[in-house]
Amino acid sequence: MANVEFKGTNFEIDEDDFLARFEDWTPDWVDYVKESEGISELTEKHWDVIKILQEYYKKNGIAPMIRVLTKSTGLKLKQIYELFPSGPGKGACKMAGLPKPTGCV
Repeated sequence: MANVEFKGTNFEIDEDDFLARFEDWTPDWVDYVKESEGISELTEKHWDVIKILQEYYKKNGIAPMIRVLTKSTGLKLKQIYELFPSGPGKGACKMAGLPKPTGCV
């Protein structure tokens, strides 16, 4: 595992640059990831998706399937890709501090 430092905080990351431990997530992590994901400014919709992903993960221990995510957020898949250009798995889950999804998200 590697470490990155951002705004004075060290984050341990895995080989795919996801947080190694969900418990280490902070809003600073989101600021770090957003630039690498090509997101210049976070909106309330970004934060809504992040919060829904985190709540689902805390309850179920995995990231939600895409149809669950779209139903929970009220957003279409296209809208999620507009918010998170690299997709719900790579971009949104990474920003939310979830492990890299193993299945379809």
